[in-house]
Amino acid sequence: MEPRESWAALAAGGIAGVFVDLILFPLDTVKTRLQSPQGFRKAGGFRGIYAGVPSTAIGSFPNAAAFFITYENVKSVLHHDSTSYLTPVTHMVAASFGEVVACLIRVPSEVVKQRAQVSPSAGTFRILSHTLYHEGIQGLYRGYKSTVLREIPFSLVQFPLWEFLKDLWSWKQGHVVDSWQSAVCGAFAGGFAAAVTTPLDVAKTRIMLAKAGSTTASGNVLAALGGIWRTQGLPGLQARPLPVPCRTCSAPSTPQEGPVLVQQQQASGERGCSAHSSALILLEMTLSSGITREEDVKNTLQCFSSPACLP
Repeated sequence: MEPRESWAALAAGGIAGVFVDLILFPLDTVKTRLQSPQGFRKAGGFRGIYAGVPSTAIGSFPNAAAFFITYENVKSVLHHDSTSYLTPVTHMVAASFGEVVACLIRVPSEVVKQRAQVSPSAGTFRILSHTLYHEGIQGLYRGYKSTVLREIPFSLVQFPLWEFLKDLWSWKQGHVVDSWQSAVCGAFAGGFAAAVTTPLDVAKTRIMLAKAGSTTASGNVLAALGGIWRTQGLPGLQARPLPVPCRTCSAPSTPQEGPVLVQQQQASGERGCSAHSSALILLEMTLSSGITREEDVKNTLQCFSSPACLP
């Protein structure tokens, strides 16, 4: 990958990550409180919906940039020796490497953000200093393994499904899908991937919020899942807001290159999407074409004022 393209991937990924994370932050707060051990209402309900946003604002750009710079470099290396039918596999491998690297930045930000979201009366920086004082750097990386274990399966499900839906739609209409059609495919693929991996996201949230020294805080994902199953059953493992797709922005340089995909941000840590992340975000970058803005996602956030959004 050329240096110019690397900088483009870094800047584009960072800007896209900040834009998506901040817009969808209220949804991420609702998701975290639904998944918290004390329950939605005791964790704050709809009050202080932007608690923890400084952590996201600071960590979002380097987190997204780290993902995209890794993703693009790995993809460019793998493309040299890959045939067309292996392209989805290339995307999956590149995305997995990107998630492992990005989580080095995402997890500390996610830990502080989620603890602030369930304790809106405590400030973000107070929570950061408290965590460092009582748990050290290890406390900020509690949940790294569970986050990676959630993000990689998400990528492995979402990418090949997205590619399959685009190919199917292209074959049906006789030409390459348009940007809005790719967005629809991405929404379905991201929604399905998020639904499949939601139990892992719930386990990650419980591990990050667990009291220091407890069994859950040890980071054992299977133990966390088992505890949730015993106390809350299947509803506890599927605690999340209703599926809410993000928008897609595109600027393809060629029909083969395809649009920029902004992955759905529904049950993410990370990508968010750390919000997502985090909930969060996978983009198929077109480096030679620049960046276009996302559509307004105001309608996505309208549900926060109604309890009807809860599952």
